[in-house]
Amino acid sequence: MGTQMIFQRYELKYLLTQEQKQAVRKAMEPHMALDRYGRTTIRNLYFDTDSYQLARHSIEHPAYKEKLRIRSYRKAVPDLPVYVELKKKFDSVVYKRRLSLPEAQAVDWLVGLNAPPVRSQIAREVEYFRQYYQTLAPRVYLSYEREAYYDRRGGDFRVTFDENILSRTADLTLEAAPWGEALLEPGLTLMEIKTSGGISLWMTHVLTDYHIYKTSFSKYGTAYQNTLLPCIQGGRRYA
Repeated sequence: MGTQMIFQRYELKYLLTQEQKQAVRKAMEPHMALDRYGRTTIRNLYFDTDSYQLARHSIEHPAYKEKLRIRSYRKAVPDLPVYVELKKKFDSVVYKRRLSLPEAQAVDWLVGLNAPPVRSQIAREVEYFRQYYQTLAPRVYLSYEREAYYDRRGGDFRVTFDENILSRTADLTLEAAPWGEALLEPGLTLMEIKTSGGISLWMTHVLTDYHIYKTSFSKYGTAYQNTLLPCIQGGRRYA
């Protein structure tokens, strides 16, 4: 346990119609292949303070923002590993620290019930984050169906398609089935291009030909705006 990974890259987001998605996938065929996860349902628990400080900061589109989540690529089991991810974005560059831990250990640590279960630089960064924000707890469950592709030629150029993006504020465990409020209009797909360098020329051509433009879309920020904010403004509280 305690497997670590560090990512530093650009993450560019686009909202696609079905026609645009099919055009992009056709252009990808000679260049990209499904990665080892392929098509899967990703489950996330987002942690925030009792005043939703991280979500409120995110939707202001600042130059710097950060978030903490636990992620699983399948229905979680307490003793099987999930990923603790500390994600920071500065000046359009995403920095992500990932640590693999059993789900029960990860949750107990992040809510302050236990000390860090491993000794590492990433664990120290997560612990500093946890202590700095003090009232962190799971606030939102987010799931989505993802197709993930990598560049056949090597390198770190990746493309993902996310659909059926759902959020909820109850049943906050990765052991539960995906359900919740849809964050996208019917027929739309969220595409992300992830790269430490430039966009491949063939991708640039299809983006231009089909009038596909970069957008700003935060899943957690959108969940906060669509679900949490109306209830907070209306005086309701979530358990």
